[in-house]
Amino acid sequence: MRSLDVHTHVLPSELPRWSPMRLERVDECGARLLREDGTLFREIRSNCWDPAIRLKECDEAGVGLQVLSTVPVLFAYQLPLARGDDLARLLNDHVAELCREHPRRFIGLGTLPMQAPDRAVRELDRCVTQLGLLGIEIGSHVNDWNLSEPALFPVFARAEELGAAVFVHPWDMMGEARMRKYWLPWLVGMPAEVSLAICSVIFGGVLERLPRLRIAFAHGGGAFPGTLGRIERGFQARPDLVAVDNPHPPSRYLKRIYVDSLVHDAGALRFLLGVFGPDRIALGSDYPFPLGEERPGSLIDSLHLPADVRERLRSGTALEWLGRQAAAYDL
Repeated sequence: MRSLDVHTHVLPSELPRWSPMRLERVDECGARLLREDGTLFREIRSNCWDPAIRLKECDEAGVGLQVLSTVPVLFAYQLPLARGDDLARLLNDHVAELCREHPRRFIGLGTLPMQAPDRAVRELDRCVTQLGLLGIEIGSHVNDWNLSEPALFPVFARAEELGAAVFVHPWDMMGEARMRKYWLPWLVGMPAEVSLAICSVIFGGVLERLPRLRIAFAHGGGAFPGTLGRIERGFQARPDLVAVDNPHPPSRYLKRIYVDSLVHDAGALRFLLGVFGPDRIALGSDYPFPLGEERPGSLIDSLHLPADVRERLRSGTALEWLGRQAAAYDL
């Protein structure tokens, strides 16, 4: 059985001039993502926008199905509302087109103008009911709002109503001004951002109020699994500070969230299995970026797990999170 990769990113071959990133083609196979001030954000290859190359590389890696989501820097929550809405619609139309062209190989997640929750709900409806996307990708925070912010709750509530999967990805990392060297925003900031997001939906009561919400977090849950003991102890020791919006402990929700398998280390993945169990972990590679898993699923295979557990990690958990059946895809 081929794999289902829940964590992959895609871009259109061109971006509007008013987007927060500019795409400058270097040659047929390469481009540079530039910030608004012209500085380099990232060099990318054509597998970021060319579906033929993407599918070829999927076949070589044994990946039958990818879940497509935009590059998080294009969440663009900082944009004025009209521009943010326009960019989300453009990106979502592009993802939907790829999924229509390759319905057995690609599943799409939309992006939303989360800085305006009413508009975000409207675009969420369009993504699911008109474009056929199966869910959304959102950031670990929205400007100054954490995911516990009451203004954001209607977005989560509508996702639950629609049966839409939610994928939370870190962006705009905390403390970035103090992490200018050594690629620390990606190495330190991203894991902290994911833990912030998980703690926010737990302590803010989002999961308690929405028992049917299917929500997943990138990068193996970031720092959350490794610091769960401290988080749980904090709840017990200082409920006056921690349990102010939800009276239930964090451990209550370990079977309510999904995480991907992108932890880069066999010991870390074994630990993750001990925390969440295979029914909550889905293969994710961060394709096509350099900090991702070079061959999706190789870490899972390295553990020599029983066949049923390996199959659950490679596709079963993801299908459950997405609310789909394997027969619809090339798995």
